[in-house]
Amino acid sequence: MLWLVLGSSLLGFAAFGAALGATMGLTGFIILKYFANGATQVGVFAVWDLMNNFTFSAVPMFILLGDLLVASGLSNRIYSAISPLFERVPGQLLHSNVAVSTVFGAISGSSAATSAAVGSVAYPELGRRGYYMPAVAASLAAGGTLGLLIPPSLSLLIYGAWQEVSIGKLFLAGVIPGLMMAALFMAYIWIDSYRRPQHLPARGEPMPIGRLLRGLVDLWPVVILIGSVLGTMYAGLATATEAAGMGVAATVVMGFAVGDLTWKRLFRATVESAVSFGALSFILVGAAVLSQSITVLGVPKEIVAWAEAMSLSKYEILFFVVIFYLIMGIFFDGISLMLTTVPFIFPVMTHAGFDPVWLGVFVTIMIEIGMLTPPVGVNLFVMMAIARGAITMKELGRECLPYWLMLLLGTALMTVWPDIATWLPRVVIGAG
Repeated sequence: MLWLVLGSSLLGFAAFGAALGATMGLTGFIILKYFANGATQVGVFAVWDLMNNFTFSAVPMFILLGDLLVASGLSNRIYSAISPLFERVPGQLLHSNVAVSTVFGAISGSSAATSAAVGSVAYPELGRRGYYMPAVAASLAAGGTLGLLIPPSLSLLIYGAWQEVSIGKLFLAGVIPGLMMAALFMAYIWIDSYRRPQHLPARGEPMPIGRLLRGLVDLWPVVILIGSVLGTMYAGLATATEAAGMGVAATVVMGFAVGDLTWKRLFRATVESAVSFGALSFILVGAAVLSQSITVLGVPKEIVAWAEAMSLSKYEILFFVVIFYLIMGIFFDGISLMLTTVPFIFPVMTHAGFDPVWLGVFVTIMIEIGMLTPPVGVNLFVMMAIARGAITMKELGRECLPYWLMLLLGTALMTVWPDIATWLPRVVIGAG
């Protein structure tokens, strides 16, 4: 009966157009009312605990940091400094889209912000140079997913606070998988440059080494930002919230000093960040109520018992979870998908023997795949907005398919060799 009410409530509210946060919250309160002896106050306490969680206070700061990076124009400086490195490489500046997204992801922590910031610079520039624009947009949409994996990562931050997993370990765990995914994207671009050379312009003259090195010097704002955010965290000088705050302050100072930040842009970025966090908070509140309701009724334990009764191996469980995420990624955006599914997935996967830190990276890659999956893939819509009708969703989806497969390949490699995710946090922080 519980499962019938859970499923019908979620589908019913969604069918009537209720927001996702309201759908989850109302479903949670219905379950508490009729299956937990009217203990609806438990849901209220869950919301209170969430809103008073110090770690969650880092979320709005990282959202603001990403919006400020876009508004300040610092992405232009990053792209101008890095792109000459790839002008003579097969695939040319398509590689720079991935490389700059990787660097930008080490600052912003947001997939959409990374796609928007790098895409707004690279898309028109590569259009002027004669690149095949659907391939350009796909490389930018795929590169944007790295913003959710390369630390500081918004999804890893929320996952860690949600499931009480070390944020420091999660951020470290995302480093090698993030670089691996960037390498896989670049490997595909390299191969595709030989398969479809007509989609690339003729190679120009290489930039003199002296000019190239002088351009790399322009990356000093990036070094400062990465140091102020990640450096202070790993040195034990700041929490995630404090580090994000220092990153925001550093971005504002450098945005005015060497970027294009104005008071008007600062105000607009702050308002946009507040709106984004408000929408995310609504989903977080609803997820907190639903998660608390199913926990009180022992649903996670029932799911674990069901998996044991089925005698499924850990890898069979993983296979079904991957299929589940691939299907759900068609209907949900990334963070919403994580908040909806992790309360069910986490106990099953950890009981099966998967490391909670490894699982955080795995879930992040799964929701990254959803960001490249039509019809609600967030990064696809970001690039469609930047392209302004110059490409179709069909063209973009077709060009994104190889990157989608690369993300799946990365998941497979991480499953075969879990140390890809767990080695660095184990070495730096330890097993405790």
